[in-house]
Formats: sequence, C-alpha cells, structure tokens
Amino acid sequence: MIIMIESDITPSEYSKYPTPCYVLEERLLCRNLALIQHVATEADVEIILAFKAYALWKTFPIFREYINHTTASSVSEARLAFEEFGSPAHTYSPAYTEGDFPTILRCSSHITFNSLTQLERFMPEVERYNRSEAGQGKPVSCGLRVNPEYSEIETELYNPCAPGSRFGVLADDLPEQLPQGIEGFHCHCHCESSALALEHTLVHLEAKFGRWFKQIKWLNLGGGHLMTRRDYDVEHLITLLKGLHERYPWLRIILEPGSAFGWQTGPLISRVVDIVSNHGIRTAILNVSFACHMPDCLEMPYWPAVRGAETLEGVTSTDGNVYRLGGNSCLSGDYLSSWRFTRPLQVGDYVVLEDMLHYTTVKTHTFNGISHPAIVMRHTDGRIEVLREFGYEDYRDRMD
Repeated sequence: MIIMIESDITPSEYSKYPTPCYVLEERLLCRNLALIQHVATEADVEIILAFKAYALWKTFPIFREYINHTTASSVSEARLAFEEFGSPAHTYSPAYTEGDFPTILRCSSHITFNSLTQLERFMPEVERYNRSEAGQGKPVSCGLRVNPEYSEIETELYNPCAPGSRFGVLADDLPEQLPQGIEGFHCHCHCESSALALEHTLVHLEAKFGRWFKQIKWLNLGGGHLMTRRDYDVEHLITLLKGLHERYPWLRIILEPGSAFGWQTGPLISRVVDIVSNHGIRTAILNVSFACHMPDCLEMPYWPAVRGAETLEGVTSTDGNVYRLGGNSCLSGDYLSSWRFTRPLQVGDYVVLEDMLHYTTVKTHTFNGISHPAIVMRHTDGRIEVLREFGYEDYRDRMD
C-alpha cells in the first residue's frame, strides 16, 4: 500500500534542501497545534508538550501561540522548558539525583516522583524550596506516578505497565492517607493510542486509585494520546474528559502527548549513495542510518512510509524494483525490508521517508561518526530556513 501524505514539498524542490535533512512543514505543525488547542478548550484541560518526542526549540515561538507549558524528564529538558520555552516544566523522572535536583526545582512548576522512596528522599528539599524566597513566588506542586496495571500497548518495549515495571506506585503500596505534600497523580500507559484506549484506562485507573482522588488537586493522564491522527475520535476524547470533570470537578486534568504535536509534520529527505546486490536481494544504501537516525524503526520495528513507494512490511524479495533500504553504518542490521518503487533506483535518487519529526529528531546519535541530518523548516509561504546543520565538531564535542 502506498500512503499519501499531505505535504507541500514537490520533487522539483528536493534539490533546495541539504541532504540528509529533517523538514518541518510549518503549515502541518500549525494544523496539529490548532486541533490540540481546540481539545484543550472544549474539554477544559491543559495539554502540554512532551520534549521526549519533540524538542526543536527554535520552533517554540510557534508553540507558545497555542500552549503554555511543557513536560520534562531530565534536568536538561527542565532547563529547556524554563530557559527556552519560557515557563517552568511539569517534570517527571524515574529517579532524581542530588546533583540535578536543585536545578530541577528551579526550573519546574510540578515534580512527579516515581516511588515512595524518591518522595521520602527529596520532599524535604521541595519543602525548603517552597519556604524560600524563590518558592514563595513559584511554589512547586508535587505528585506521584501511579501504575494502574493496565495498558493496551502491544510492544512490551514501550509498555510501562507490564508486570515487573519500574514505573509508578501500585495501589496496594499506597497508604490510605497520601504523604504530606502530594497534590497530584500522574498516570502514563499509552503509546500512539486511541480515545477508546483512554476510555478503558480510566475504568482501571478509577477502580484502582479513585479513592485517593479527594486528596489531590490534579491528575496528569500522561502521553500517547494521538489526537492528531486522521482516524482518532477527537469528539470521543472530549466527551471522556468532560465526563472526568463531572465526576471529579475539583481535579485539574493534564495531558502531555509528544507524538500528537509532531505527527505527520514533515519527512526525512535522504539520497541513495550505492546499490548492492546479494543473492538477488537489492539494498539501496542511503546517506542516513536507521540505527543512528531512526532507532524506532529497528526497536519496534516500525516501517516508515516512503514517498512514492509501496511498503512491503518485513518482506525480502528479489522482484523487480523491490529494495531493502540500508543505513550507512557498519551495524549489520542497519536496514529494513522492503519497498517497491515505480522504477529502478539509481545512485543520487532522493528517498523521502515520511513522518519523521516526532521522536526521531530527539533520538538521533552519532554512532560511527555519522552526522545528524540537518534540520530545516519550510514556512507557510514556501520559504526554506535551515535551522541547524551538523558536522565534525558536533561529533567531537560529544567525546569531551
């Protein structure tokens, strides 16, 4: 099946871009932001950006027209929220450290603890901060991550509620009276999920943890709500969130999707640098790498749509115009099979991998010294702006 993507980039335009590069299409980003803002307004909830999926800080001025806050999972993400987005972060980490925690306090409005032991260890610091001059003007609200022991995520690598998970406190381990200072719960058990999955999750969450809701002020339903996907039932999401408000009118409801913001906002443009054949299997080697630049494709595995080609998911074939796509690293498994193109590929041809802005841009690394793809924005007026290019110094400085 060939998947059609709404993109303004035409083949005649490819040569204007440095390759490889991620292209963010401003029109598509604003469309997602407008839908997310609509859900937040209609359902009376706050939807914030999760940096783990999207952190292109040069685009934050666009985001600030639609949302007010972001969510962080580390001291660097918390600083990015505070220093570049311009507002303190909603911060959650599986474990905080003494060295990072003072900065996280300074850069956060909300801090969620993953365990009761982390809470016991760091709550005295939060209390001291809130009593200080800085905290009097911006007190930090604390919460606990809870584990409803339910998730519809099928890939265990991404399932935070799998048996033995290290994420969140179980209901059986919570005291009847929440520890002093806890004002919220954070629950995350979705990944590119539907509104129906949220409906099922709420049943389990309320059954497990509803008896504590009178003791808290806010409920963070985490990420994975892929409301900008074309087949997502946005109206059902709004209905579910309104129903939650009716049942618990004192709770402030927060969602922190990542993929939903960057979903189908732009491709990764690459070029064929060689074509090799082994036992009739043709591999087009690209100037990008699945291992370095698209790790989800190997971890899930996830087969991206390739513009103008038919995806043959997991198929190895010697048929005409069928190619593996191989990365330019020395990892033997740095490839995926297969795609059927409309004509034979040639060295120098452009290969455009769709929908590569969310997660991919924040997961790139420089294994083998392979540089990150450039980052380019295509503005709504067609103007092309190179936001960042990478080279030797970026690789070298990672080794400092």
